[in-house]
Amino acid sequence: MSPPRIGGRAAAVLLMVGMGSVAAQQPPGEPPAKKNAPSDGLPPAPAKTTIEAEAAPKSILQPGENPIDLGTALRLAGVENPELLLARTRVSEVAALRQLAAAQLLPNLNLGTNYDSHTGVLQQSTGNILNVSRSASYFGLGANAVGAGTVNIPGLYYNLNVGDAWYGYLASRQRVRTATAAADAARNDVLLRVCLAYVDLLRGDCRRVIAARNRAEAAEITRLTTVFAEKGAGRKADADRAAVELRKRDAELAQAEADTLTASARLAQLLNLDPSTRLKPIDGWVVPAPVVPDPIPLAELIAIAMLERPELAARRSEVRTALYELSNAKVLPFAPNVILGYSAGGFGGGSNLISTPPGFIGGNGQLQTGPRFGDFDGRSDFDVVVFWTLRNLGVGNVALVRAASSRMKQMRLRELETLNTVRAEVAESKAKVDARFLQIEAAEKAVKSSMEAYKEDLARIKLGQGLPLELVDSFRILARSRYEYLDAIIDYNRAQFQLWVYLGRPPANALARPVPAELVPPPMIEVQPGPRVVPIPRILPSPLPVKP
Repeated sequence: MSPPRIGGRAAAVLLMVGMGSVAAQQPPGEPPAKKNAPSDGLPPAPAKTTIEAEAAPKSILQPGENPIDLGTALRLAGVENPELLLARTRVSEVAALRQLAAAQLLPNLNLGTNYDSHTGVLQQSTGNILNVSRSASYFGLGANAVGAGTVNIPGLYYNLNVGDAWYGYLASRQRVRTATAAADAARNDVLLRVCLAYVDLLRGDCRRVIAARNRAEAAEITRLTTVFAEKGAGRKADADRAAVELRKRDAELAQAEADTLTASARLAQLLNLDPSTRLKPIDGWVVPAPVVPDPIPLAELIAIAMLERPELAARRSEVRTALYELSNAKVLPFAPNVILGYSAGGFGGGSNLISTPPGFIGGNGQLQTGPRFGDFDGRSDFDVVVFWTLRNLGVGNVALVRAASSRMKQMRLRELETLNTVRAEVAESKAKVDARFLQIEAAEKAVKSSMEAYKEDLARIKLGQGLPLELVDSFRILARSRYEYLDAIIDYNRAQFQLWVYLGRPPANALARPVPAELVPPPMIEVQPGPRVVPIPRILPSPLPVKP
């Protein structure tokens, strides 16, 4: 399958809107063609027919449009979309946790002081009971030094399990990779939704233009049937049926305007814009966009997706994380717990068992032994503790190993599940691309055939060789084929965008292309008849090749 060409199968979809128009194909600046001229084969129409006296349907579109193209939409999504910002913030969080895991090699630093005062009885190691009033104070590197023991809160302090520290650091590195891959997947998903939302906005805008053209042609058919009925050349029932067809086109036009506003609101949501902002695509034409080079076999596309999709990279890093956790659970009973402490500071105190001052004789002639607080001097403590732990007599360790093994198996199954999803997405989008390509060709032929049939019937009616109601069937087929042609091209572009993202390629580099100058809408012309002015782009002067 070769990339489509605009001149044949993939002509700009609005070309079908401009072809076969019965009302407005005059160049800008020329007056509209006169209605019911003698060349029509009909008697002159009254000054104002019944259908012309009716007001055109009121538009729900408010004035004020904000032009946008796909490149601008993708750039705004990369800066303003909350989902992308949230994914990037998660990467920052896990990166900080990895830094914390690596920092376990460094000791904690504690600076402080403490004061302890005791009044009452104490028991010596020999069993002797003493009535003691004592005080102690410490300041420096560490805190909580009381009595003859070591400093309870060391100044430089290690307390870690060697296995937990090592495997925890390795697992934290994998979590960073998982979060980074998840952020890439979120970016691809958001940008894909932006692409699809922009294409839907383009579809809605083009359907509105087609609906306006269909409404104008339905009004012309209704005018002809009304003229025939008023001149006695046709039945009033025919004019009524044509009027019903016109009312349906009015409702169709209103629905197309609603779809345009809905598509604009959805795109504004993805871009974090005010939903009341009405976005309008600047593309003047809808053309096929073959993003993925063709032909590429499906097996090769699947292989590319298996290497490039960030979702698979995230699953692989999750499996490695689970393996590290399983290894940690297995070595935990054999990994030593290490406690290191070093403290240095000033320490002093006293008690009532020491006289103050020494040998002081009170007024009653007895030796005074009141509490004393002093004798401050420097001290340093260095403590090393190494021990091994069997959690819950080893039963807890067995449970930890089984739980880690189960998590590892779950991660492998999730990886397989994601792999199957990726392969299915690629195969499905590839099938859609191929089918939509063939649909473009069939829809183009249908538009040409229905347009020729409509023009032939219209010419025959104007020559007085039939009734205007005979145009309705041809008109309905033409209107439906126009929509089908538009949908075929839009759906082809959607399938191309999906296939590109399902291959794991970030769309910002390939899809954010500036709109060529020749595809920007030229000055507008008016659709006649009726009081309502509907802007319709002029047709392309010559075919343009699609750039892959």
